This record gives sequence, C-alpha cells and structure tokens, in this order.
Amino acid sequence: MALVYRPTMQLGGLLFSLLGWVLSCLTTYLPQWKNLNLELNELEIWTMGLWQACVVQEEGGMQCKDFDSFLALPPELRISRILMVFSNGSGLLGLLLSGFGLDCSKIGERQQEQKKRLLLFGGTLFWLSGITAIVPVSWVAHSTVQEFWDENIPDIVPRWDFGEALFVGWFAGFCLILGGSLLNCTLCSPEVHPSSGRYAVAEQQDRCQRLETETRP
Repeated sequence: MALVYRPTMQLGGLLFSLLGWVLSCLTTYLPQWKNLNLELNELEIWTMGLWQACVVQEEGGMQCKDFDSFLALPPELRISRILMVFSNGSGLLGLLLSGFGLDCSKIGERQQEQKKRLLLFGGTLFWLSGITAIVPVSWVAHSTVQEFWDENIPDIVPRWDFGEALFVGWFAGFCLILGGSLLNCTLCSPEVHPSSGRYAVAEQQDRCQRLETETRP
C-alpha cells in the first residue's frame, strides 16, 4: 500500500506546487491588482499592477504604460514587487530540488538520505514561496480596503477596488503551501522501494507454492 501511496502523494504535491508557481508568476505580471471604474466614463476601466498601469476601453482595447520609477511607487507596491519576485525564484528552486528528491526519480537511487533532504528542502521552499505570495497580495488588499472606506476622501473621488490578480495570488499561495505540505508529509510515511516490493511479492508466491505442496495428498 505504501509503495503506491507515497509516490502518488509526492506526485500530487509536486503538481500542486507547479500549479501554484505558475499562478504566482502570472500574478506577478498581471496588471489587474487594482481596478478603478470611472462614473463619468463607464466605457473605461483603469487597472494597476506591480509594473504598469493600464486603461481598458470598450472600443480601443487595452493600453498600458510602465511605471517610470521604482521609488515613485506606493510602499505596498514596492515591497510587493520584491516579495513576488522572491516567491517566483524560491518556487522554481523548490521545483528543481523536489524533482530530484522524488522516489520515482532515477537520480541518486543509492543516496536515499540525500534525496530526503532535497525533498524536505524543496517542500520548505514551497512553503516560503506560498507565504511570500500571500503576504503582498493581502497587503495590497488591506490598503485598498482602507482607502475605499477612508472618510477623509470626498465621495466624488473614484475608489480603487480589488483586481483579479489578488484572487489569483491567494489561490497560488494556497497551492504552494498545500504542495509543500504534501511533499513533507511523505517523509513521515514508511519508505518502501520497488525492489523490496518485488521481493515481498516473490516471497508470498513462494509461501503459496510451499503450502500447496504440503497440502497435496
């Protein structure tokens, strides 16, 4: 049972982590971190991301402009850009290390302790990547809520709202943490190698043959 359960759990953890990493990279470069609907012109929707601001027009499509200066950004966007890049890098490193540490990997079959360390380190990197993806997304969401309900801002001033990238980032962080947890949980399960599995099957067949021989008249 463990022979099937452990590799399946490892593969599931790696797939969840891969999905989370792809979504984390997508969140980093999506310009829809904040959305702004202008009541004066409902045909235009302004969006803001970590790298550029865009305006979506019903007739002219989307036009984007990159931010001129990193230092001119609000604090939450500056820190979010750094954290998201770090999340993408740690997630990529976690994928590489976890891939070498899987039981089904032919690399380093005789060095099981090293493979365990690689798998543990990869799962920890996925945790770190998931946390550093959730933190900036939550920070931007918190600042957006504060600005939206700020009573010092006149009611006629348009307010920024949540963008689609925030929800993608939350889901990405959840997938990364779940994938890292599954990989690390497999280290607590009993380790069974394919060779030992074949030996157990052969031993069981040998027992059956001996039992049949003894029961014959």
